[in-house]
Order: sequence, then C-alpha cells, then structure tokens
Amino acid sequence: MAFSEMTSHQTLRLIDASLNRVGEGLRLLEDIARLLLNNAALTERLKAMRHGLIVGDSSFHQQLLQSRDSEGDVGINIKVLDEEKARELPAILVANARRVQEALRTLEEGAKVPGMPTALDSEKFKQARFDLYTIERELMSGLLRQDKAKRVSGLYVIIDTQWLRGRTYLEVTRQAIKGGARVIQLRDKLLPKSELLPVAQDLKTLCAECDVLFIINDYLDVALAVDADGLHVGQGDLPVKVARKLLPVDKILGISTATVEQAVAALSEGADYVAVGSIYTTSTKEKAVAVGPERLRQIRQAVPVPLVAIGGINKDNVTEVIAAGADSVCVISAVLGADSPEEASREIAGKFEAKS
Repeated sequence: MAFSEMTSHQTLRLIDASLNRVGEGLRLLEDIARLLLNNAALTERLKAMRHGLIVGDSSFHQQLLQSRDSEGDVGINIKVLDEEKARELPAILVANARRVQEALRTLEEGAKVPGMPTALDSEKFKQARFDLYTIERELMSGLLRQDKAKRVSGLYVIIDTQWLRGRTYLEVTRQAIKGGARVIQLRDKLLPKSELLPVAQDLKTLCAECDVLFIINDYLDVALAVDADGLHVGQGDLPVKVARKLLPVDKILGISTATVEQAVAALSEGADYVAVGSIYTTSTKEKAVAVGPERLRQIRQAVPVPLVAIGGINKDNVTEVIAAGADSVCVISAVLGADSPEEASREIAGKFEAKS
C-alpha cells in the first residue's frame, strides 16, 4: 500500500470512528430530551442534527466500512479513569455532549484532508459543534429544573413580613431551616421592592448554604434579580404560561389552585408543582374558602407533579393532609406564629419523617 493510500485509509478510520461517536452520543442526548425532559423542541433539534450529520453517499459509506478495524483497535481495552463508577444523569449528559463535540472537531479537521469526499463538509461539522454547546446548556438546565421540582417535599415555610413579630427575616428563616424546612418562600406585599431586594438576596444566600430551595412569591423581577430557585404565583397573578416563558429553564414554577381544573391547566401551561388550598380555614387569608383534604385527593389523582397543601395546616392536622396525598405542606402561622419557629418546624417536619 502506497504512503498516500495508507494515509487515506487511516483518515477514513478516523472519520468512521468519529461519525459513530457522534451518532451514538446524539442519540443518548435525544433520548434525554424526549423521554426524561419531555422537551419536543430539543428532541427535534437533536434528531435533525443527528440525521443531518449522517453521510448519505453509499459508496463513501462502503469505504468507511472497509476501513473499520474494531478487532485491531488498540484503544478497545484502554479504560478511562472512573469510567466504571456510577454516574449521576447530569454527569452522563456532560460526558456524552463532550464526546460528540470532540468527535465533531475531529471530523471538522478530517474533512480538510486532501482527497476527502465533498459529503464531508468541514463547516457543517463546525456549526453542529457550536450548536451543541447551546443545546447542552439547555438540556442541563432542564435536568436541574427537574431535580429542583423533586425537592419540593416536606415542610415548606412562607416568610411573611406581617408574621415576623419584631424578629428579622434571617432569624426566622434560619430557625425554620434548623427545624427541618426544605423550601422557603419569601412573600411580602408591604415593603417596596428596593427594600425587599436585599432581604431576598440574604435569604437566597442562607438557603443556598443550607441546600434549601428558595422561592419568591409573585415578583418575577425579584426572583430573577437574586437568582432564586423559582417563582410562585396565584390565580390572579402573572399567568403560568407567561411566567414559564420569562423564567430561565432551570427555575421552577409553582401556582396556587383550588380545583382540579385549575391544577390540570397549570400543569399543561408549565407549572412544576401545584399548591392546593385552602385546605382548612386560615387566619392568614380570611377570604379563602376551605376545600378540605378530599380536594387534595382529587387533584392527586389528576396531576403527577408535587402537591403542596396550604391553608390552616398545623401539627395537629398535618398527618391527615399527608395521608390525602400531599408531598409537602406549606405553613405560615403554624411556624412564624410560634414562640420557637425552630421547634414548631421540627414538629411538623417530623410527621413526614414518621411517614417514611
């Protein structure tokens, strides 16, 4: 075999291996978008990319097959560091995205070798590589949002100005977290946003340090400004469909509901969790109509997302609410109205631990 022929043969092996890596990696990413994230747009983009990078020339494909030497590949038995260790889904996503990006770079350069067929378009591989950088970020954001939604469980405490009783936001929040709160929501209808912003930032920092979700009630701009984990809206606030478009992909969105119809509509419009209530009569919202645990059971049958029961819940009735299907219970007065928010939180959070 002449030197030029050998070089061509080796280049074809390189091209073949890289195309295989691209196809395999893109298919896994496509499956994540389709089956785990239910994201039709990303699924279609990945599918189109995968099909667009397949070299359709049958004669060239035959040349690639003839150059293939799987048995003689010296790298077949080389183990990559930590490859046998179990990996979380985000790590698998990153590994496969990097694999495709590296293979595309190889194809980009390999296509420039003299004598390669015109079907190998260097610019096409380059553009696909850059497109994949964006898609990888969107996929990762989707997985992070999904993970945050799963963490909406246990005790969910609303920090409301009117219930601070002379205590500071940080003091009450720190006590609630020490007592077992897994989600903190800041709700304040009194302070101007210029004064609320530094409060929200302090609470966000505290929650991040304690690995607790931090949600902003109603104010999308404040949630974005402090990089909160999510936003919660009511039926009369910013519509779910609009809020979902404006929120970054990795942020969760919750909505208050009172009926099965509202819960189903919220899910279809992009809500990540649904708050149901008022379960019982409550002093924090005097006009709220109590729907009872039975409504919670009905909504539990209708939607698969985390359910947060709210309204009049305390240590005496929380077990009944959990039994009705609540993944989480949201409280204000039961914790903030107590002399020791930490102890009050511990009593309610303990009911979830007893269930498990």
